[in-house]
Amino acid sequence: MAGPILEVKNLQKSYGATIALRGVSFDVAEGEIFGLLGPNGAGKTTLLSIVSCLLEADAGEARIHGHTVNLADKEMRRHIGIVPQELALYDELSARENLIFFGHLYSLHEGELNQRVQEVLAAVGLEDSANKRVATYSGGMKRRLNLGAALVHQPSLLLMDEPTTGVDPQSRNHIFEEIRRLNRSGTTVVYTSHYMEEVQALCPRVGILDHGKLIACDDVPKLLKRQEGVIRFRVPHVTAELRTRLRQIPESRLVETDSRPLEIVCPDVKSTLTQVLGVLTDLKMQLLSLETEEPNLERVFLGLTGSALRD
Repeated sequence: MAGPILEVKNLQKSYGATIALRGVSFDVAEGEIFGLLGPNGAGKTTLLSIVSCLLEADAGEARIHGHTVNLADKEMRRHIGIVPQELALYDELSARENLIFFGHLYSLHEGELNQRVQEVLAAVGLEDSANKRVATYSGGMKRRLNLGAALVHQPSLLLMDEPTTGVDPQSRNHIFEEIRRLNRSGTTVVYTSHYMEEVQALCPRVGILDHGKLIACDDVPKLLKRQEGVIRFRVPHVTAELRTRLRQIPESRLVETDSRPLEIVCPDVKSTLTQVLGVLTDLKMQLLSLETEEPNLERVFLGLTGSALRD
C-alpha cells in the first residue's frame, strides 16, 4: 500500500465543557477509501473541519502530503475537496453557474474551468439539468451537485461528511458509483457516515468514532471477526440427540433459552449452517423457521460500546 496522504496525530478539540475529540490518531493511505463512522455527535464533522483547514485543533496535528494543516494555508486547500453535511449551494444559480463559481474560488482559468464543469456535470449525472436553477432540484440532485462542487479543482483528497443524508436510493447509488470511479482514477476518499451498512459496502478499511474517541480502526474483515454470527431456528421437538449433535459442530456453541428458537453462535455462518442442516436431515427433523445474522459493523459497534448506534 502507498504511504499516507493523511496523518492524524492525537487530535483534541473541545467546545467549552464539551469534548469533541479525545486524542484521535489514524493514517489514510494514498488511493484508499477510508470510512469513518459513528453516531451523530461522535466528532466526525469536527475532525473533518480540522483536516480541511477550517477549524483549529486544541492539541495534536493533521498532516496532508507530509505538511501540517492550518487555517492560513490556502495552498493546502487546493489538495482537498470537501462535501459538507449541509448543502453548500446557491439555489438561485444553475448547476453550471454553481460549478463555475466554485471553480473560480480555486483560480481555474476559463478554458480549463469550462472543460472541468462539463466533466463534473457528466460525472454526477446532471448534464440535462445543468442550466436549471438549483432551487428546482430534488434533494438527491442537490446532493449530487454538492459532490460535484467539491470535484471541480480535481482534489487529491476528498472529504465526505454524511453525503447521502436524506437522498433517494437512486441518487445514493449514483454517489457510490462516482466515489468508486474517482477512487479508481487516483482520488483518496475519507467517507464519514452513521449509516454503517453504507460504510461496510464502500470502504475496505474503517475507523469507528464514538464520544470523540477512535474505539477501533482496521480492515473491515478483521473488524467483523470481533463479532460472531448467529443461526436461529425452530424444530417441532428438541431432543437430546439433537442437542448432542449440534454441540459437536466445530467452532460453534449452542445457546438455549426457555423460549425457543435454538441459536448457534459461530464465526462462519455459511459453513456452520450447512452442518446444522445436515444434522437436521440426518435426524429427519422438520425445519419450521430459520434466520441468520452475519457479523456486521453495527453489531461490532454494539459489542465495543455496549449500546446501539445512536442517531
